[in-house]
Amino acid sequence: MSLRLLSLLALIVMLCSCRATKTIQTAIVKKDTVSAEDLSRERARLDSIAFIQDSYRQLAAHHISYTTFTAKMDVDYEEGDGKRLSVNAQVRIYKDSVIWASLTALLGIEGLRAYITRDSVKLLDKQNKVYIARSVAYLREITALPLDLFSLQELLIGNPVFFDSTFTSYSRAPGTISLHGVNTFFKLLFTIGETDKLLQSAKFDDLDEIRNRTSFLLYGEYENKAGFPFSLKRNISVSEKKKLNVEIRYRQYAFNETLSFPFSVPKNYRRD
Repeated sequence: MSLRLLSLLALIVMLCSCRATKTIQTAIVKKDTVSAEDLSRERARLDSIAFIQDSYRQLAAHHISYTTFTAKMDVDYEEGDGKRLSVNAQVRIYKDSVIWASLTALLGIEGLRAYITRDSVKLLDKQNKVYIARSVAYLREITALPLDLFSLQELLIGNPVFFDSTFTSYSRAPGTISLHGVNTFFKLLFTIGETDKLLQSAKFDDLDEIRNRTSFLLYGEYENKAGFPFSLKRNISVSEKKKLNVEIRYRQYAFNETLSFPFSVPKNYRRD
């Protein structure tokens, strides 16, 4: 083999070696750059998770623990067709066992008495002398929300309903933090005060797009008379095929007193 041919082969090998080395170096630089970006994104993701979890814990720290609860309130009810009803209500609760309620018209005449347990809803329509007995699923029919005894008790007490640790993102506005997530029924949006971490509102959008249901709960006028924050004003709005809006204003309330839950069906009442 001639010297010229050997020199040519050596030159080709050197050129190939140079190109290969340059390609590897470029790949290494690119890999290092991607790793730094990935590390930054991962750090931001972990910071976001920590912020969401901390906000969740601070909101959960305001959870009201109790055995019994009694309250007097004013209730304004309005349907989308303009039908309105204003009543005075008295509510008594034994945690996880019963809700007793009495609704009185403005003239002081009791119109309805309710006795709700884990599996049943019993009503005395005192105006028409009718006794109504239904399963607890009746709560869903009249409220358009997936309520049971426990969630209705939480709603009346002022604890967050449909509330768990499934939040995946958050957003901020002046003075507020909003936690976003999804549970079995809804897309969730809980908004809390940035400083006090008290619940200001909760929004639920139905996962079932056919139903297209949106529910909005508003909590306001907190006071600390019982040793913990308690919301004196609530607003419940549900929009689906029909709309309803309920405003509740608490006038009196007490926790952990000895209560009775009187409910008996008069003999002259018709059963529905």
